[in-house]
Amino acid sequence: MKLLFDFFPILLFFIVYKIFGIYAATAVAIGAAVIQNAVFWFQHRRFENMHLITLALIIVLGGATLILKDKTFIMWKPTAVNWMFALAFIGSQFFGEKTLVERMMSHAIEIPQLAWRRLNMSWVVFFIAMGFANLYVADFYFVAHDALTAAAHAPVAADNCATQFSGRLLGLCKTTKDAEEQWVNFKLFGMLGLTILFMVGQAFYLARHVQDEESTSLKEAEQEQGS
Repeated sequence: MKLLFDFFPILLFFIVYKIFGIYAATAVAIGAAVIQNAVFWFQHRRFENMHLITLALIIVLGGATLILKDKTFIMWKPTAVNWMFALAFIGSQFFGEKTLVERMMSHAIEIPQLAWRRLNMSWVVFFIAMGFANLYVADFYFVAHDALTAAAHAPVAADNCATQFSGRLLGLCKTTKDAEEQWVNFKLFGMLGLTILFMVGQAFYLARHVQDEESTSLKEAEQEQGS
């Protein structure tokens, strides 16, 4: 449920994009991020740092997208969010008594300190990789849009290709629009799927260390009884 709650603004972005386009979707995503933080506060009487980071970046980059009518900013947002998360997690590796992942999960599970630190670094690597994955997918749009702009000799909105162009320009315009839609699909399905796969791997890692911890505790209890 928490995963779905975290992806709530992205889900709304996807739905609105399919109906009204990227600018309306960006505005809705900003509103959804505000609602997400408000709901979390009413439920827990505190804010979650990750939600606040996401809210700040979507207001800045989403706002720039709406004001400047430039889709590049909103396409950079997932990378900026993931890399900010990576910085936060790696910072907790060196500052403070507990890493971020231990602070979030130690109330529910107990594993060795070294395992917590390794798990925390795995999240750092995951967030960095997700940031690069977003850029890789978004770059198809950037390249296609640059080619369209160069061919048209002017900035072009790819939302109404059929009514604006014909021939080669129409083909470039459709390629640009397809690349934009591929990025939107990746933003929801790709990132959600990769996150689920990563969390499944994390669950196996935690299960192994929990078993090791229980075996160690059992042996210590047996030794105490024998003595």
